[in-house]
Amino acid sequence: MSEVRELDVVVIGAGPAGEVCAGRLAQNGLEVALVEQDLVGGECSFYACMPSKGLLRPAQALAEARRVPGAAQAAAGELDVRAALERRDEIIHDRDDSAQLPWLEDRGIELVRGHGALAGAREVRVGEALLRARRAVVLAPGTRAALPPIPGLAEAGPWTNREATTAEAIPGSLLVLGGGVVGVEMAQAYASLGARVTLIEALGRLIAAEEDFAAEEVREGLEGLGVEVVLGAKASAVERADSPERRGTVTLELQDGRSFTADEILVAVGRRALTDSLGVEALGLEPGKPIAVDDTMRVPGHEWLYVVGDANGRVLLTHMGKYQARLAADHILGREVSLRADGRLSPRVIFTEPQVAAVGYTLAGAREAGLNVRALDRPVGANAGGSFVGHGAPGSVRLVVDVDRGVPVGATFTGVEVAESLHAATVAIIGEVPLERLAHAVPCFPTRSEVWLGLLESDEEQRRRPEVSGSRVE
Repeated sequence: MSEVRELDVVVIGAGPAGEVCAGRLAQNGLEVALVEQDLVGGECSFYACMPSKGLLRPAQALAEARRVPGAAQAAAGELDVRAALERRDEIIHDRDDSAQLPWLEDRGIELVRGHGALAGAREVRVGEALLRARRAVVLAPGTRAALPPIPGLAEAGPWTNREATTAEAIPGSLLVLGGGVVGVEMAQAYASLGARVTLIEALGRLIAAEEDFAAEEVREGLEGLGVEVVLGAKASAVERADSPERRGTVTLELQDGRSFTADEILVAVGRRALTDSLGVEALGLEPGKPIAVDDTMRVPGHEWLYVVGDANGRVLLTHMGKYQARLAADHILGREVSLRADGRLSPRVIFTEPQVAAVGYTLAGAREAGLNVRALDRPVGANAGGSFVGHGAPGSVRLVVDVDRGVPVGATFTGVEVAESLHAATVAIIGEVPLERLAHAVPCFPTRSEVWLGLLESDEEQRRRPEVSGSRVE
C-alpha cells in the first residue's frame, strides 16, 4: 500500500529554481516537500555555471596579471593545469551535495529523494510514496543537452556540458560543435588549459543572439588563443575509431567535404526540457517539450500547477529561473505578482575573454521589435579605470536607446571583467530610467563605470546631430 502524505506544496526538482521556490514558501510558513532524484543544487551547481567558470578563471586571472607591470614579472610561469582542475573539483564539492542540505533543513523543507511524477491533480508519486499538495505543485526539472540527429554522433560517445565541465584530464585535442554560450566558453577554457581546439558553427557568426561586434570580439579572442573557428559549416557525420584497448579519436565530416579529427567532441547545440517522464501527458501537455506558463508561472487551465526555470522555455538562465521561482512562490502565497523581466530583458553574461555582458535588446533586435532606437557606442576602456583593469585589452559598450521615450532598452558590454558592470544597466533598463536622469547618477573616479559619462556625452552629441545614429565608435 502506498504511503500517502499531505503537504501545502510539492516542488519537483532541486536545482536553483526549485530550491528558491521551496525556500520562499517554507519561510512564509508553508509545509513544503522538495523532490530530487539527482544532486541538490542541480545542473548549474555541478555541471554548468559553476565548474565552467572554475575552468575559465585561471587563465583569465593570469592574463590580467600579465597586463599589469610589476605583477607581470611575478606571473611569468606556466598555468598549473592539475591545480586548476582540483580547484574546479572544490567548487563543485566533488559532486557531493551534502553541503547543500543544511540550507533546506534550516527552512524546514522536506527533501524527498527519488523520481517524482504527477499522479493526478495536486498529486506527486515518488516511488511508493504519494504526496498530496493542498495548494500547488511546482515543476522545476530543468534541461539536459540536446544531441542533433547527425549520423554516428550518438554512437561516438560525445561530450555534453556534463563531461566537459567535469573531465579529469585535458585531452590533446577537442572538437566543439556549436558556437553559442557553452561552445565558446568551453572552447576557450580547453584552449587555455592546453588542448588544440576546433569550433564548428553552422551559422555565419558566433553567439548569434548578441550584438555583431560582441560576436566578432569573441571570435578574435578565441583565435588569439589558437582556437580554429569554422563558421557557416554543417556537420554530416561523426565516427569514433574505438578499439577494444582504448577510446579512439573522433572524426567529424562536414557537408562541404572537409573533415576534422580530435580526441574528443563536445556537442553544444541546445537543450531539451526534462518533461518527458513527469506524467504531464495526462494533463494534455506534450512530454519532452517546454511547458508554457503565464506571467505568474502557472500552467493555463491548471490553477494548481506551476513550472519554473528552464522547463518552461522562457529564458534558460539560472538567475531568471530563480526570479521566476520567487514570482511563483508569491502567487501561491496569494500575493500580487508583476513580471517585469523576461525574454530579451533578461541579463546575461558569456564568461569568455573578452566577456560579453548584455541586458535588453540588441540594436537589431529592438528594430525588429518595431522600436525607434539609436545606439550609443564607446570603447570600454576609454576612462581612467581602464588604466588599471583590462589595460590594452579590447572591449566595447553599446547602449540602445528608445528615441521616443528617452530610455535605454538594451546594453552590451564586452571586455575584461565587465560582468560586474552589467547590473547598473539592468536597473536602468528594467526601471525605465530616462537618460536625462541617468546623467545625475555620478560614477566614481577612477573606475571603469565612468564609461556611463561617455555614453551620456554621446547621447548629447547625437541629439544635437540627429542625422547620426547607430554608428560605432572605434
